[in-house]
Amino acid sequence: MTNIRFIISWLVTAALIYPLIGFLNNFYKSSIEIGLVTFSLHTLTICFLYYVLGKLKADFQVQTFQTSIACIIFISLFIFLLALINQAIQYPNIVDISLYQIEATVLGCFFIALLVSLPASYYFLIWLRKKNIQQTRLYQFLNENINGLLSSILLFCVYIFFCIIFNQPQYDADDIFFDADGNLYRTRFGTENYADYYYRPFHPYVLIIIRPIVFTISLFLKGDMLFAAYITNAMAGALGIFLVWYFVKHLTKNSLYALLIATIFGASSTQLAFGSIMETYIFLSTVALIFLVLLIKDKSLPALVITGLVAFGITVSNIAQTVIAHFFIKRDIRQLIKYGLIILALIVPLSLLNNFIYPNSQPYFWEFASLAGEDKNSFPANYQRANLLGRVMVLHSIVSPNPLIIDDGFPFVKTWMFRAAIDGDPMLLATYNTTFNTFLAYFWMGLMAFGGLLFLKNFFKQDNCFFLTFILILLFNFTLHLVYGMDVFLYSANWTYALILFFALAWKEFANKRWFQILLLLFIILLLINNSQLLYTMLKTSAPSVRFPTYNLTP
Repeated sequence: MTNIRFIISWLVTAALIYPLIGFLNNFYKSSIEIGLVTFSLHTLTICFLYYVLGKLKADFQVQTFQTSIACIIFISLFIFLLALINQAIQYPNIVDISLYQIEATVLGCFFIALLVSLPASYYFLIWLRKKNIQQTRLYQFLNENINGLLSSILLFCVYIFFCIIFNQPQYDADDIFFDADGNLYRTRFGTENYADYYYRPFHPYVLIIIRPIVFTISLFLKGDMLFAAYITNAMAGALGIFLVWYFVKHLTKNSLYALLIATIFGASSTQLAFGSIMETYIFLSTVALIFLVLLIKDKSLPALVITGLVAFGITVSNIAQTVIAHFFIKRDIRQLIKYGLIILALIVPLSLLNNFIYPNSQPYFWEFASLAGEDKNSFPANYQRANLLGRVMVLHSIVSPNPLIIDDGFPFVKTWMFRAAIDGDPMLLATYNTTFNTFLAYFWMGLMAFGGLLFLKNFFKQDNCFFLTFILILLFNFTLHLVYGMDVFLYSANWTYALILFFALAWKEFANKRWFQILLLLFIILLLINNSQLLYTMLKTSAPSVRFPTYNLTP
């Protein structure tokens, strides 16, 4: 065992684990609990970091350039996280940094546990080596997927930090950010008030999908459903990043290229916004990605059906994306018919089950009378809306512009990307108002134009099943939101993954070119800088409406 690597692992994890234990200290109050939690998590984290450092050293010896690029990405994401935290703590009325600090009464047990974990982790690593852990499935999974996991973990930290901020009970209204129903889903997923007070049929059995996950996580938080809901939302965003990485790696056989694409996806304005705001959309994006991964792994019909049922249960329209993907990728009409028939047979019983477990939570999806209230979200299709919708889909979903700041007498100043023509007011769209974000938008447009040319050049030389899938998904969402939605950015999670994956496959022939990898790395760094301003704008516009942070922690 390399002692220097082990000591570095112990010291680094001792610093990194402090805010995690500080967070858990809100639930685990006694000295014994904090000692045990610290000892367990620190020991496991030391082993993980020891493995990561060893792999980095081995990879540097074999592929220095690729490993250097990966390290720059991870360092950039870590700096991104620290910079965002530094921005947020400037608003103490909505950010209580003590949430991540260990109470003085148990601080001694924390340090004792750190010291005890030093010899424990040392001998645990020796024991793992004797057990030939390299041959286990867990080790092989880590070895094959470490890049995707690290990117997901780092961006999960971003999502969860802001999810706790933007969904605290003081944000007690909907439509604050991008017309999202943040207050509704915070209460539906994280409290006993699970009813949809808008009484809409579009999410027929979302509660029996999400709330069991929240409940399971709450078991590790002494039953706190609200914070478990925050973690669930952020985990869905992080899982989406990993699935993008897995999909691209599977099809290109290039781990670094997959990391570059997954990081672009994870740092996109869509992921940053909806990884941090309680809603259904981040779950829909992740479920769609799960369905794609199941297809490329050629999984059985039952697995596809379960995923399709989840997609429909969260939002009825998203079953269309699974049908499109199944049709073009699987190319099995008989199985597609079976898939559709099984889905149709099960959605009614599942809806009945949802309302049995959660009475009066929402109308059944076949109760069309409940759709009457959706008129306010429906708009006539015209050239102007099509033009602005197109900009949101291909530009704003990735590169954040300067958002619209709407002060219309609402309890909160709103941060939106797009506002439909309502109450006689004209249609509005967020714009790129600075030299920096204008340049970055053109940078992204250039990358898209390059990918489009490659797609056309290779159209008759390649299998276009994935390209056609993503094009149809984009067209489906374009058609739907041409007539539906006040702020169409709210629905961007439904298409951003398809847009990113389309160009990831279009650029595939350059995946191994160092100049192209450096170009994507440069875009990522600039994207992190630019999109950090989106979260900063959300902070500074909403902060004046909040007096002090409230988290409603379970006693």
